[in-house]
Amino acid sequence: MTLPDTTSSPLGADRAFQVDLRGLVDLLSHHLYSSPRVYLRELLQNAVDALTARQRLAPAGETAGLGIRLYADNTVVRVEDDGVGLTEADVHSFLATIGRSSKRAEGIAQQRADFIGQFGIGLLSCFLVADEIHVLSRSARTPDAPAVEWRGRGDGSYTVRTLPSSARSEPGTTVTLTPRADAAEWTRAQQVHALARHFGSLLRHPVTFDDGSGAPAVPVNPEPAPWARTYPTPGARSRALAAYGEEVFGFAPLDTIELDLPAVGLKGIACVLPETVPAGRRHGHRVHVKGMLLSEQAEEILPEWAFFVRCVVDAESLRPTASRESLYEDDTLAAVRDALAERLRAWIARAAASDPELLGRFLQAHHLAVKSLAVHDDEILRMLLPWLPFETTDGHTTLDEFARTHRTVLVTSSVEEFRQVAAIASAAGLGVVNGGYTYDRELVHRLPEIRPEATVADLDPETLTAHLDPVDRETELAAAAYLAQARDALAVFDCDVALRTFQPASAPALLIDSREARHERTRSQLAREQQGGVWGDILGALRQEAPRAQLILNQLNPLVRTAVTIDEPELARTSAEALYGQAAMLSRRPLRPAESSLINRSFLDLLAHALRKDS
Repeated sequence: MTLPDTTSSPLGADRAFQVDLRGLVDLLSHHLYSSPRVYLRELLQNAVDALTARQRLAPAGETAGLGIRLYADNTVVRVEDDGVGLTEADVHSFLATIGRSSKRAEGIAQQRADFIGQFGIGLLSCFLVADEIHVLSRSARTPDAPAVEWRGRGDGSYTVRTLPSSARSEPGTTVTLTPRADAAEWTRAQQVHALARHFGSLLRHPVTFDDGSGAPAVPVNPEPAPWARTYPTPGARSRALAAYGEEVFGFAPLDTIELDLPAVGLKGIACVLPETVPAGRRHGHRVHVKGMLLSEQAEEILPEWAFFVRCVVDAESLRPTASRESLYEDDTLAAVRDALAERLRAWIARAAASDPELLGRFLQAHHLAVKSLAVHDDEILRMLLPWLPFETTDGHTTLDEFARTHRTVLVTSSVEEFRQVAAIASAAGLGVVNGGYTYDRELVHRLPEIRPEATVADLDPETLTAHLDPVDRETELAAAAYLAQARDALAVFDCDVALRTFQPASAPALLIDSREARHERTRSQLAREQQGGVWGDILGALRQEAPRAQLILNQLNPLVRTAVTIDEPELARTSAEALYGQAAMLSRRPLRPAESSLINRSFLDLLAHALRKDS
């Protein structure tokens, strides 16, 4: 933190920015960091980077046993490392200037990929929990360098002094914080230990914690990452990875997928969720960079369609954002995302080829995710389309099974259209698939790519009505008067009325009215209302012959056979309205206000007629 230059200077001369440290800390706490707890992560990052820098200065044998030691006893928090340390000049350059980093100095800039954080900004985060930071350091670069002490205060002031080498006998750095009272939540001994485990469980340098009770210090990261360990058998490895996934995410994975991308130094696992995930819901993934936890909610590491897994990975070459709580979107991250997607595809392919039982359990839970992938991935389409479940007139079944029974596969464009026709189409022997769900219609139309002998077509009203049997001429003539009254009553809905026979006989009527037809009639109605205006000309040019809805009455139904004999005009109209309303409700589509009103009115009219008759 550079102190302002208060000396006078001539007009136009350069001046130094004045930095309000308290304001800057407030900015960090509210806009850069998600929580004050990150102070410990930043101290650990600085310690790890210092150790990395020292390892580059000395042969491997001379740095064996170096590590990081944490101490917290509810009154102070201390982080000590055996790293490269700082000289007095380093302290003035890197602790007194916001944004400067010791990783830029003395030829280390070209090796910056080996470091996690930035010393100056990282240390500044400690002001989130303390009003004073004490740093005691001794440099490993200069063997006879004295120890140097730096004290920084929240008001923006600091002091530096050199101390005898006896003040710190070995190279390294110790950072001590005296927490503020309002920061006790993050600086109690138990919390510091938990945060150290949370952020540093996969660090490659040994980290220990001492709570000041006199008990021996305990290791924070006693074992390497589970994928970096050796196991006696492949089965033991699989069980260990699954156990780690359950420990991290809180669920027993359906399976674990090992992830290994040597080009970016990425290793980890993807845990397959055992239960269905709501469509479009994305889980965050746990991402470590060089062993340090970066984020538990890194959605960007996998493509959107991969919401059936949660990942925990450790990478060398991914770039953190300024807050080091998420990943920077760059070409490297895009390449990693694509490569991990390939690993997931390969796992699906292996399950399809060698483990049908696992594949079945996976598809039962995650068929929507696989459908979204199959739409854009021809290989997955060829492998899994025959296995994917669809809603059909034969129940929930696979397309492979359905196509064996129905050479021509009809597909609806909406869920409501399927609900309208399912029972009648099934009774007529038609094979219809519900294409109203996400991806389903597009995938069904690609069935001939897998089964060339299959034919797929969109279901239209003419196809269905062609499979309904006409009534004989005498019956048609006898019902003519009633049908005329019914058509007149339902003209307001642009609905025609016809008499047919179809199964099941329990269904009195079938309403065939597609969403597209309703939209076209609405547009035509608007064009009529806008006659003579500019919009009328535009809509008139677009106008087509508006398709009418069809109410098909079932002559096999006893209620319909009675209704068509009604010779009282008002009662005939009311019964036709009631049949239309019942068919509209059975279609399960949203009712228009006029239809809701009609249903209520026809019910009350029929009730009033029945009461008059009884009296």
